[in-house]
Amino acid sequence: MNRPNVRMLAEAGMTLALAVILSEFVKLFKMPMGGSVTLGGMVPLFLFAFRWGGKKGMLVGAVFGILDLLIGGFYSMHPISIILDYPLAFAVLGLAGFFKKSTIGHIGGIFTGIFARFICHVASGVLFYASNASEGQAPLVYSIVYNGPYLGLELLITLILALIILKFVKMPEQKSATKA
Repeated sequence: MNRPNVRMLAEAGMTLALAVILSEFVKLFKMPMGGSVTLGGMVPLFLFAFRWGGKKGMLVGAVFGILDLLIGGFYSMHPISIILDYPLAFAVLGLAGFFKKSTIGHIGGIFTGIFARFICHVASGVLFYASNASEGQAPLVYSIVYNGPYLGLELLITLILALIILKFVKMPEQKSATKA
């Protein structure tokens, strides 16, 4: 195994450990049927995606989703909702790794990742939790109203913390297309 792979695996392990600690033990509040606002629980996942790219970021995000399912307990109505709410919802955070490594790219990547996670949770809510909607309320509206506020706060916290940390983190050099 070469040195960059060892470094990437070590960072993946540290990323997962830090993300689990922040997500499970530093919760600002928890929603009644799943979801919570943390003090930067997704930040390590975004930093990893920015450092190592989208594919590796999505893989580490999916692993985190499985760990979150196993460690944090889960609320699920159907096996497909488990996939939507855990490994897929966190894998899409890795999409941030496909964005340009600049402040605007980081903001766009974080926004895209959290919006994609929001879409996963809304889809799960529409498909499997429609019975929780109030009488006469459309399942889509219910799911957006349930997931939007806590993920909006997570977005704000994640943006602030990640942008502060990224000012001090050295990103790996990008491989140039002209290098042989």
